[in-house]
Amino acid sequence: MAASNPSVFLLTVNGQIEGANFPEFDNLYFKYCFVYGHDWAPTSGLEEGISQIACKSRHSTHKLIWNFPLETTFKSTNPSGWPQLVVSVYGPDVFGNDVVRGYGATHIPFTPGRHTRTIPMFVPEPTWRLQKFTSWLLGRRPEYTDPKVVAQGEGREDRKMKQKAKGMKMR
Repeated sequence: MAASNPSVFLLTVNGQIEGANFPEFDNLYFKYCFVYGHDWAPTSGLEEGISQIACKSRHSTHKLIWNFPLETTFKSTNPSGWPQLVVSVYGPDVFGNDVVRGYGATHIPFTPGRHTRTIPMFVPEPTWRLQKFTSWLLGRRPEYTDPKVVAQGEGREDRKMKQKAKGMKMR
């Protein structure tokens, strides 16, 4: 009996988010999610999650270590919309409120094997001076309501973003 569904292929993501370099911040955690095209569907594992809080060690003043495991499997009939991992890092500000310290995204590698990715991180910057002053005064930085926007291309030319010299390491 012939199957009416087109053949599918599977993509298994098995790795970890090792750590990050945020020289000016400590006690950080991250949230992650996968962004993928319409033809993709998760079949096992977690699509999103949250890590533990990491503190800097005495030996390394910049490195935060999470060693957070990732394991997810997707199925698709089309490579269009290949999955991306989106990471949002949060930590306390001077008032003790959790604020965003960085956003970043990377495509899941196309080839099998062991890969190491460094994810560049950035934070949104206010576009108007009044917004900048208000966010400084209230202690609330601009952040996305949906962090998945980081992996999408629509409207990027309209956003003003400031690149930070930070990165996260994923293996």
